[in-house]
Amino acid sequence: MERKRKEMEKAKSGLRLTMEELCLCSPGDGEEEMQVQVQVKVQEQPRSSTMDLLSVSKQLLHVLDEIGPTLLVLRQDIQQNVQRLQDLHERDSSKYASLMAIVTEEVEQGTAKKTKSCTRAIIWLSRSISFSKYLLEKLLKAPESSLEEIVEEAYAKTLKPWHGWISSAAYKVATKLIPEREVLIALLMGNCQDFEDLAEDAKMLTHAVQPLLEEIDAISAKHNMDKLKSS
Repeated sequence: MERKRKEMEKAKSGLRLTMEELCLCSPGDGEEEMQVQVQVKVQEQPRSSTMDLLSVSKQLLHVLDEIGPTLLVLRQDIQQNVQRLQDLHERDSSKYASLMAIVTEEVEQGTAKKTKSCTRAIIWLSRSISFSKYLLEKLLKAPESSLEEIVEEAYAKTLKPWHGWISSAAYKVATKLIPEREVLIALLMGNCQDFEDLAEDAKMLTHAVQPLLEEIDAISAKHNMDKLKSS
C-alpha cells in the first residue's frame, strides 16, 4: 500500500503536490473541483501561515533537485532559510504559527535585521517563490524564449534588485548551466501529465500563492524590512 502511494506521488507533477500540501485540493480531485477549492481558499484570505510558506518552499526544493546542480545557489539559500524557519516553528508551533508573530517578535527583540534571523528567512523565501512564480508563468506564456532567457528575466525582476555583487556574480555563473526548456517542462509534468494539465496546474498554483506573497510583502513593509539586501 505504501509502495503504491509513493508511486502515485512520484507520478504527480511538483505543482500538483504543492497544491495538495497547501490543502487546495485532495488527491484524485478533478480539475473542476480543484478550481472551486482554489477559488474558495483565495477568497477566504487566511492569515499568512508559517506552514504554508514552508510547504511551498520545500516543494520548490524538490523541483530544483530534479533540475540538478544548475541552480545550486538558489537551492542552498532556500534550504538554509527553510531549516531556520522550521527549527523555530518546531520549538513552539502554536506561538509561531503566524509569520506576523515571528517577525513582530524579532523586531521587538532587535534581531530582525541580523544575518540569521527568521525575518530574513521569510523575506528571502518569499523572493525565491516570486522568482519561481515569474519563471513558471513566463515558461508557459513565451514558447519562443529559451529557458536561459526566461531565468535571466525572472532573476532581474525578482531577485537581482536585492542582491549584492557577490550573489549576482554567483547567479550569473549558474545561468550558464541552464538546461533546455523542454527538459524542465518534462520534469515539471511528471509521468502522467500532458502540457495542458501542467499549464492548468501552474495557473492555479501561481494564483493560489499570490495572497501568501502579498501577506509577506505587507508584513515586511509594515516593519520597514522590505528593502533588505544580501551581500
